[in-house]
Amino acid sequence: MITLTEKAISAVGRFISGSETPTAGLRIEVTDGGCSGYQYGLKLEGSHTPEDTVIDYGEVKVFIDPTSMPMLDGMSVDFLDSIEGSGFKFTNPNAAKSCACGTSFNTSTEGTGTKTCS
Repeated sequence: MITLTEKAISAVGRFISGSETPTAGLRIEVTDGGCSGYQYGLKLEGSHTPEDTVIDYGEVKVFIDPTSMPMLDGMSVDFLDSIEGSGFKFTNPNAAKSCACGTSFNTSTEGTGTKTCS
């Protein structure tokens, strides 16, 4: 299961209500890339697929594809809003290594080498 904090739910709700296209929820996915091997992807989606795990937070729905789910299971997502900037913060128990940027991770302690964030 993936947990969104109240701040994250509120932020996603604002993004959905401000969207110019019909939006059914937020897709959270893992893709190759980033400083540590994998990176988190977030995007608003008009619908989910039958294979997706759907997590219902009332007005906010989260969609996770079956390939990403094992790497995200147990993760918590928060939304930080400070003078230094704002954005989502991922706390992922499956991440053996994470980059300082906070959006890139690796699930293996022996995997790819960490690169410099840009």
